[in-house]
Amino acid sequence: MNPKSLQKLVYGLYIITSRKDEKLNGQIANTVFQITSTPPTVAVSINKNNLTWEYIKYSKVLAVSILCQDAPLSFIGNFGFKSGRDIDKLNGVNYRLGQTRTPVILDNTISFLEVKVTQEIDVDTHTIFIGEVVDGDVLNDKPCMTYEYYHQIKGGTTPKSAPSYVEETKGGKSLMAKYKCSVCGWIYDPEKGDQEGGIPPGTPLEQIPETWVCPVCGASKKDFEKIG
Repeated sequence: MNPKSLQKLVYGLYIITSRKDEKLNGQIANTVFQITSTPPTVAVSINKNNLTWEYIKYSKVLAVSILCQDAPLSFIGNFGFKSGRDIDKLNGVNYRLGQTRTPVILDNTISFLEVKVTQEIDVDTHTIFIGEVVDGDVLNDKPCMTYEYYHQIKGGTTPKSAPSYVEETKGGKSLMAKYKCSVCGWIYDPEKGDQEGGIPPGTPLEQIPETWVCPVCGASKKDFEKIG
């Protein structure tokens, strides 16, 4: 089987949040889908090792904040490549508590859903949480972030804990050497540069200022390894 065949499935990009008493946390997910319309029911797949999984198991509530297409990589990386066990992911993020007292992310999102969990399905490394939508709204009319856009246009990477993770293999040759972040796996391609970070296309890694950091996880320039 070619594992990349699974990557042709269509995904969005979402921030899943939950709470444990007064503690709040959130993470990036791409596996959220509607199951029924009456009552409105959705399913979310979460890795059992993630802190958000622990919070959902405890509180039986979650919120889905749907990311907009222009969400910066640094914002996505904060929720996708850092752990709530180490940092407060909501520090400096604009959010409000919803009906279920779950945080609804307002920055870089187009709409949200609040969900009360009614069923759980164990699928080895992950749990599929199924729940009824108790609230939701559209915040703006921006285009949503698709998983394909995140990878192909923004150059994003996938955490190993994600259900859609596929180990990357080396592709075709490039005229300029590429460098991979040893922390999150994001690849710096000099031919594309890092426009969000102010690095124009055609800039070799050696010419990037030492103050530059990985746009996804914030790792320093020295954490990048040459891959070709």
